[in-house]
Amino acid sequence: MIRVFDIVVVGAGPAGLAGAVAAAGCGRTVGVLDDNPEAGGQIWRTGVRDKKDESDQPRHNAMRALEASGAELLTGHRVIDVPEPGLLQAAVEKDAPKGAELIRWRSLIVATGARERFLPFPGWTLPGVFGAGGLQALVKGGLPVQGKRILVAGTGPLLLAVAAHLKQYGGNIVCVAEQASYAQMMPFLVSLSGSPGKLLQGLRYRATLAGTPYRTGCWPVAAEGDSALRSVRLSDGKRIWTEVCDYLACGFHLVPNTELAQLLGCGLQNGAVIVDRQQRTTVQNVFCAGEPTGIAGLDAALVEGEIAGYAAASAPERTASLMERRDKESAFGARLTNAFRLRPELRSLSESHTIVCRCEDVPYGELRERSGWSDAKLQTRCGMGSCQGRICGAAVEALFGWQPGSVRPPIFPIPIADWCDGKTISNESTEP
Repeated sequence: MIRVFDIVVVGAGPAGLAGAVAAAGCGRTVGVLDDNPEAGGQIWRTGVRDKKDESDQPRHNAMRALEASGAELLTGHRVIDVPEPGLLQAAVEKDAPKGAELIRWRSLIVATGARERFLPFPGWTLPGVFGAGGLQALVKGGLPVQGKRILVAGTGPLLLAVAAHLKQYGGNIVCVAEQASYAQMMPFLVSLSGSPGKLLQGLRYRATLAGTPYRTGCWPVAAEGDSALRSVRLSDGKRIWTEVCDYLACGFHLVPNTELAQLLGCGLQNGAVIVDRQQRTTVQNVFCAGEPTGIAGLDAALVEGEIAGYAAASAPERTASLMERRDKESAFGARLTNAFRLRPELRSLSESHTIVCRCEDVPYGELRERSGWSDAKLQTRCGMGSCQGRICGAAVEALFGWQPGSVRPPIFPIPIADWCDGKTISNESTEP
């Protein structure tokens, strides 16, 4: 099947939804693609017990606005290739029969969000060790954590949010270990006085975690256990101690999802997609909004998405009133990145046998002998597994400073039949 839209938005998180609503409001036909079964992205993911909960007003408003806009939401559509300019190939995972669809566009908004950064340390592959956001998503999906002892560690404001949500689901939060020092975070915390909404949200999370230790300048050095996690060793640079726990929720901030943008030929800088003030990328008629342009949070995603939607719909005059908000949120993102920058000690936690590439079981000792990313792939198969380097790529960049190479289709692993199906459709397609 080939669908045709004036504007296609890839990603139904906050940035994508804002962009779709803005573009549809200008009278354009808009299609929104997302690989999840529901809109909302990671930040607005609903749980099995709160499907009808409307207490998250921003999410509720965004969903209602999308429904009223006339934009067409295509969930279960995972974009895997760009067969030719103006054409996307998506693997359809929602409805039977599964297969491929082609989506033709005149303007494209890339709003593919971000993923957690994982850094390897001894024991991090043990059952019971999760990504912070990953454990939160599993719990929302039905994983019971009542009474479970959970240690939340890593860096970034996501830690507090995850810990608060896990506690609300019945988890016993042992402590929150933030690798950034209090002194490093202080300028950022002081700046929150200019963002009362963000400050209030943080205070609410902290109130939910009343009685839970929040340790700054503290990080995991090893996860311990035989067949499953039993405890975590923590360090504050002066001493090392052990915390007994059932689960470790660990993540070291976020990494922009830029694979689709790279496949489209968009320029990157410091790991993020380059955009101008109208969210235009370096590729004509391709726009980008939200975390792929740099990690800056929900409010930045919303305003960038709105700007991208208007600009893609050839209504740049509507963006003038949004620029001040955009600049404010961009500055917030820069302070956020600086406040939670990684400490040097995290780069030396791995031992020779510590697995770095989980898909191909490549240990740190083998990678240490390699000269760069390409050499590592050729000699060890690091980054050539099913995650396609999404996990180990960010890890080796932090460990060795290696920059991942080019992106090739399919962006995500799919059955060969779906890949061939899409190529057959592409060969038979014609310009609308």
